[in-house]
Amino acid sequence: MRLVAKTDIGNQRAENQDSYRAGRLPDETVWAVVCDGMGGARGGRLASNLATARMESVFLEGAAGVHNEETAYDLLCAAVEEANDAVYMKAMENPATRGMGTTAVCAIVQKGMAYYAHVGDSRAYLYHGHTLSQLTRDHSMVQELVEKGAITEQEAATHPRKNLITRALGVGAEVLTDCNSIPVRPGDILLLCSDGLSNFVTIDQMEAILEKGDFFTAADRMVNAALEAGGLDNITVLLVEVEAAEKQHG
Repeated sequence: MRLVAKTDIGNQRAENQDSYRAGRLPDETVWAVVCDGMGGARGGRLASNLATARMESVFLEGAAGVHNEETAYDLLCAAVEEANDAVYMKAMENPATRGMGTTAVCAIVQKGMAYYAHVGDSRAYLYHGHTLSQLTRDHSMVQELVEKGAITEQEAATHPRKNLITRALGVGAEVLTDCNSIPVRPGDILLLCSDGLSNFVTIDQMEAILEKGDFFTAADRMVNAALEAGGLDNITVLLVEVEAAEKQHG
């Protein structure tokens, strides 16, 4: 499997509060995580960095023990819960950082399966058969309004409370994690991203970028598309490609 990632501060933010980490184990298992911190001066950058660091530790310690859906979900939930504990306890140490938090989307890819989990509105997508599909459901007020039929998808895209999320890491002692899985085949690409990408680049635009086939420049091209669309937020893109069988051991 191949990995590529890119993060950018964007055109208007004073600092980059996004964070990502990823790695490959000897058995070709790949783990990846993207976090989007929140809290402004109260510690959004600190929250996302703490979360990705803690999740990396959990994945490095436990990813080799993933053999099926149950063990994958156990590890994903453990990573999210330990990251939540780390951020929450740090926030409680200092009144200036209370209320800080972060989104998280993470994945383990191995043996023809992608297992993924998320909290907040950072997303996972899968590019398969020349089509890009969103895998995760945003934990946001606007998404709930769409599902209730109160507003349309088009209205959601410009809703004034678009960035109000209903779940986040670190804002409470406990966190609820959504886990799921999907089969992957050679040529498929898993995309993890912060909303700095998904709010400014349409799924059709992302799909067109991946369709061009140059994997190692795709993350750069997606970030550039978000910057050209305004770049009003930090932008992070992480891609995992399942290689063709003839390339996996080459």
